[in-house]
Amino acid sequence: MVDTVLELDARDNVLVALVSLEPGTVAQVGPQLIPAVEPIPAKHKMARVDLKAGDLVYLYGMVVGEAVEAIPRGALLTTRNVRHRASAYSAERRPVEFAAPDASAWARRSFMGYRRDDGQVGTRNYWLVLPLVFCENRNVERMREALEEELGYGGQSSYRRHVRHLVESASGNRQMAAEVAEARAERVFPNLDGIRFLTHDGGCGGTRQDAQALCGLLAGYIHHPNVAGATVLSLGCQNAQVAMLLEEMDRRDPGMSKPVLVFDQQKQGLESTLMSQALDATFSALVDANRVRREPAPLAALTVGLKCGGSDGFSGISANPAVGYLSDIVAGAGGRTLLSEFPELHGVEQEIINRCESDELAQRFFDLMQAYSARAKAVQSGFEMNPSPGNIEDGLTTDAMKSAGAARKGGVSPIRDVLDYPQYATTPGLNLLCTPGNDVDCVTAQVGAGANLVLFTTGLGTPTGNPVAPVIKIATNSTLAARMSDIIDFNAGGIVTGEATIASCAESLLELSIAVASGERLTKAEMLGQNDFIPWKRGVSL
Repeated sequence: MVDTVLELDARDNVLVALVSLEPGTVAQVGPQLIPAVEPIPAKHKMARVDLKAGDLVYLYGMVVGEAVEAIPRGALLTTRNVRHRASAYSAERRPVEFAAPDASAWARRSFMGYRRDDGQVGTRNYWLVLPLVFCENRNVERMREALEEELGYGGQSSYRRHVRHLVESASGNRQMAAEVAEARAERVFPNLDGIRFLTHDGGCGGTRQDAQALCGLLAGYIHHPNVAGATVLSLGCQNAQVAMLLEEMDRRDPGMSKPVLVFDQQKQGLESTLMSQALDATFSALVDANRVRREPAPLAALTVGLKCGGSDGFSGISANPAVGYLSDIVAGAGGRTLLSEFPELHGVEQEIINRCESDELAQRFFDLMQAYSARAKAVQSGFEMNPSPGNIEDGLTTDAMKSAGAARKGGVSPIRDVLDYPQYATTPGLNLLCTPGNDVDCVTAQVGAGANLVLFTTGLGTPTGNPVAPVIKIATNSTLAARMSDIIDFNAGGIVTGEATIASCAESLLELSIAVASGERLTKAEMLGQNDFIPWKRGVSL
């Protein structure tokens, strides 16, 4: 007899297999002995009691499915015998209290960051080059080729000679230019972590709402604390006009505290004229951006994105609750955290609504969830279609089951604000941000909302990164951490095996987060150059 299953809540009628169980293996939960009647793969769910067709399935003490046929005690839950089912919810808030961890000691901690004139603090120092419309993607890429190699960030370009001339002119002699050409490992601007070149397929041809949302997202990236300033390339005739971008910038930064260099190809005329002027002005701005230095900042200056992707049956047991504990500490220390992925909050809506600090916030979340669900249903889809094949194969049979574990990334803190995409987070504490569950869409949106650090849990492995904010990848199990060590930064698998507690794991993860925020550590995604950027179009993406 072995104790190899986990009871998540006394109200549950299913158990989580911590290891694979062969038929006849007897699992024990308190005084109860439950023999497996068929193979139960690790991470999957085993019936704790006999279930008949129509019975509700409970996990984490909440409804996560409905039996569509009889499931004997000790049998495996699958997509064949269980379908998605979630509890109904309303906008009526029934306030609850949770005991958040004591954050007083962490409130005295600091990280080394880049202080901006608007009061924000960056964990990195980047310059952005971005297009307002896909027509300018090529010119953005040409600037990448020209700048990266000549400035010590890698890359090749026919415009390298132009930048080399700028370096030579700035130094006043040819010796510096020769050294730069021969030794690319030496950065011309040592205090600038890099130049990030964002391309996308939007800006025109879609709806006016798409153009407005894109400008809002790009404004969020320019306003981001990790960004010193930006070079913006515009064709001129697109839906996403320069005035629209500046309007969105004004909403986030009324004082326009950062340099934003705008170049319009239709006004400039020749491409060579556009490129020369953009390169000249950008180089001069980089000289100024290089003057900033890291200095101590409190953890209250952190805005942390909370994300899971490639989830498995252990996500809601190990990495997600550890991230939730960390979220509570950051919130308690005065920082911001962002819980997103609204399709993966389906089934826990009432719990989320009950945690909202006001009726207004509860109603806002309710309205956003209802509108999102309606858009999905309008194209014959729905939240219940959210789990991917990989999720299902590794124990997340229904969307509600996935959501019950995903929501644990938000800890137990009260919800201080509810944001729609692509709004920017300004309220300390836990914030909700409406995004899809799609990995890159979501992380792109979280960073556009101001996340200067992203915690990304995964049970299957995903390389997702971001061009502006470091993304810390957290494995839910030790097998994954060993197998895909090139993309995993932290292993939370010790929680599953009993070698670590949620609290100890969260505190170790927070220490790593402080080191990454301070520039003492690079994430695996940064080392691999995994700079994913996909703006969300407000159609249906789960």
